[in-house]
Amino acid sequence: MRPFHFLADAHEIVGGAELAARAQRAEQLGYHSVVLPDHLIGQLSPVVTMATVAAATSTLRMSAFVMNNDLRHPAVLAQDLASIDVLSGGRLDVAIGAGWNKPEYDAIGMRFDPTPLRQARLAESITVLKGLFAGSPFSFAGEYYTITDYSAEPVPAQRPHPPFFIGGGGRRTLSLAGREADIVGLAPRVLPNAIVDAASLTLAATREKIGWVREAAGDRFESLEFNIYPSTWPVTLTDDLRGEARRVIDALRSRTGIELTEDEVIDSPHLFIGSIDRLVEKFLQLREELGISSIMLGEIDELTPVLERLAGS
Repeated sequence: MRPFHFLADAHEIVGGAELAARAQRAEQLGYHSVVLPDHLIGQLSPVVTMATVAAATSTLRMSAFVMNNDLRHPAVLAQDLASIDVLSGGRLDVAIGAGWNKPEYDAIGMRFDPTPLRQARLAESITVLKGLFAGSPFSFAGEYYTITDYSAEPVPAQRPHPPFFIGGGGRRTLSLAGREADIVGLAPRVLPNAIVDAASLTLAATREKIGWVREAAGDRFESLEFNIYPSTWPVTLTDDLRGEARRVIDALRSRTGIELTEDEVIDSPHLFIGSIDRLVEKFLQLREELGISSIMLGEIDELTPVLERLAGS
């Protein structure tokens, strides 16, 4: 059974000294990695943030959560990420997705292509990134990207490349993750209006997603690490578990028209509600039953008692 790897979110806009201090605290507490989303509003640049974290720490890993493939050409991204891997001594995870937040695209005048097109671009981009990380002349002729006899530098410290984290909530993206990722992020499905599909939050939906990954991964399935993260509802420590579950049910019904049961909310891999004891029990259950061992806990101090109970186990 894999040991737990806990991730901390570093999305707040803070100064360099404060960011370094937070990263150092995460390292001291035993977090595996500090991560942050990739958006153009309300946060620091993930590339700059990862470089700052690398400079401030010695064992902590770093990653986006996750890079929006549409915002950068893969050759530019390859240089940025390889540089961070070199500067950190091999502590980078390459986390990348197809992009999902349409209002953000609209705000900058970028066309928000249909999901199959964005996913096809992502698949090509992953091929390009791995090819450029190899350290030898690389050529690629795809529908979206063309690379001609290009030797990218620097070469990442981790060979043949840093671990790839690919996440999603739909079958196409999770099948891609099964074929190409080292770490698979299990996400709720996002509807075209950027609202999370409440039905995809459930334990049953997560089992189905892992089945898609298993089918695509074949013999490499046992080598994969699975990640989950809190979504659609803030991390809530409470002794009134069922009362909080009813509040979640009401909120999801009003947003999506879908009504989950109390047990579906309580068992959801993406809804972190309850006491510390309950969350410890939940994470142990998810690891035992589904093989999920990578968990993004939220902000650094949000669930420190859970980290202290489970880190290293």
